[in-house]
Parts: sequence; structure tokens; C-alpha cells
Amino acid sequence: MTADPIARLRAAVLASGSALAAVLGDAPAGQAGPDEPARLAAAGPRAVADPAEFELAVTAVHEGYRLHYGSPRALAIDDPDLALLAGDHLYALGLARLADLGDLVAIGELADVIALSAQAHAAGDEALARVAWEAGGAAIGWGRDARIEAAKDRARAGDPAARAALADAAHAVVEGATS
Repeated sequence: MTADPIARLRAAVLASGSALAAVLGDAPAGQAGPDEPARLAAAGPRAVADPAEFELAVTAVHEGYRLHYGSPRALAIDDPDLALLAGDHLYALGLARLADLGDLVAIGELADVIALSAQAHAAGDEALARVAWEAGGAAIGWGRDARIEAAKDRARAGDPAARAALADAAHAVVEGATS
């Protein structure tokens, strides 16, 4: 895995030759470093064949999410409409990379995370969005787990305890596998 997945994502966007590459601009200052959901996903046994590619794919989707909700690390885009489109492009880039790996489980987990984090933001609960990403990283890296699925169901239902349930489930999956 790379020390700076954000720089690697920027390089992938530039290499794509897409319209987004043409307007990439500078990265926001002081935003490099590990992307935690991506680092978690790449550290799991499901990513062992190509951890760097898992890290890049999840970083792309997470950066797409960050562009949608105003805290990007890889792209500095001031226009909110363009940021939304760029976010969609990064969602597609990350999901396509996972499709190239043949990982439908990871794609499904990211679809859940995108939906849960959107629901959390609509409810004004950024902390729930953060733990949805953490649980998604755990599920991508270690595989589907009944505890995470139950916690996601609680989040979908608007259960106020869902935030703690997601965090606990993510930690249990990762810690249970490394104990």
C-alpha cells in the first residue's frame, strides 16, 4: 500500500485523460495521508491479492463522497455543481476498479455505505456517516458479517443506537480476525 493514496488517486485521475483530469487543479493544502476506510479495507484478508488496488478503489469512492459533502482531500473544486459531478465521477472510478477485480461484495458494501452516509447527512448526523464508512471498510476487508448487516439495518431504520452498533460491529469484525 502507498503512504499517500490521495496522491495516487490524483495520478489515476490525471492518467485517465477524462474531463475531470483537465480541471484537476491543485490538491487542497495539508490533506494528504491515509484514507482510513480505504486503509482498513486494504488491510483485510479479502484484499490480500492486491491491497494497493483495493486502497485506491475505496479511496476514490470515499473522495467522491467527500466531494459531495464538502471536505475533499484530493480535488479542490469551488463550484458545488462541479464538485458533485466530480464526486460522481470518482464513485464510478472506484467502483469500476473493484469491478475489474471482480469484487461484487466490495461493490455492494460501498453501495450500502454511499446510501447510509447520504441518509446520515440528510439527518444531520455526520458521526453516523463516519462510522458507516468504518464499517464499510471492515466489511470490504474482512467480508460480510451478520453484526455489520444488523447494524446497517438499525441505521436504515433510524435507530439512535445505530452509530454505536456500527462502530462496535466494525471493531469486532477486525479484532476477531486478528486475535
